Amino acid sequence: MRLPPLKAVRYFECAARHLSFTKAADELSVTHSAISHQIKALEEWLGILLFERGARSLTLTEAGRRYLPPVRASFQQLAEASAEMRLFPGGGPLTVSALPSLTSKWLVPRLHDFQSRHPEIEVRISATDRLDPVGEGDVDIGIRYGRGQWPGVDAELLLQDEVFPVCSPKLLTGEMPLKTPQDLVHFKLISDLDWRRAQFDFWPRWLSAAGTPTLELKTNLTFNYSNLMIQAAIDGLGVALGNFMLAGDDLKKGHLVRPFRESVKLDTGYYLIYGKGGLKQAKVKAFRDWVFAQMAAFQSDDNGSAVRAP
Repeated sequence: MRLPPLKAVRYFECAARHLSFTKAADELSVTHSAISHQIKALEEWLGILLFERGARSLTLTEAGRRYLPPVRASFQQLAEASAEMRLFPGGGPLTVSALPSLTSKWLVPRLHDFQSRHPEIEVRISATDRLDPVGEGDVDIGIRYGRGQWPGVDAELLLQDEVFPVCSPKLLTGEMPLKTPQDLVHFKLISDLDWRRAQFDFWPRWLSAAGTPTLELKTNLTFNYSNLMIQAAIDGLGVALGNFMLAGDDLKKGHLVRPFRESVKLDTGYYLIYGKGGLKQAKVKAFRDWVFAQMAAFQSDDNGSAVRAP
């Protein structure tokens, strides 16, 4: 394949678009004579004139008019292919936006596996409560909690939420052991303040499911991050209403137990979100596939094994 001098072709496209060597020189940050020299070289290579040069005008010849569309199409195709290549691993960092509690309790402990599988992808984690624009700028993919209704993005459900009480094993023994839901009157209930503000406070629903809707409880202990709520439960400060995403690992490790079998399934959950067409980016698809594989393995574990035997 014999190609023309590509630099000269680039200069031709710019000059033909402006019908001016001077404007082309300004756009390409070169001199007027450089434009003229490159186009003359291209005309000699092709063996035909591309421009009719007047004293104060520049027009395309018939050959120039025929040559310009395929040149433009070729540059456009090259630009699109190059942009797509930049989205492949190694074509820039992958920025993941996720809630702080989910990041610390579930995502970060598993990231070593993603890095071992995709060492060529630089990962940047943005742990934030803000709804960062996903797929429009710096953030490539996100994990959010809600009902899956966010405009301008594709959302895939990772895990439907199911809540249940969790506490330190030491609360099951002592002078006032936690044995039945009625025993909750002796303990502080721990909750997430942000969940409350977002109308995701599910303690009343769990108490109703457990048959104790009118139970008079002690003053609640609240935190603005769910990971702090879970840590408070581990430290024995009270009983938290947790879920598998935030408490699953600590349940498996024995840091927490489920004192009761009752749970409440919700219409909220954790969603993986990315911009429209985001999976065309290899780095985004790699992370998406990895997250779902991790979730499948996570759900296959017997999280219920930490439930206290009746």
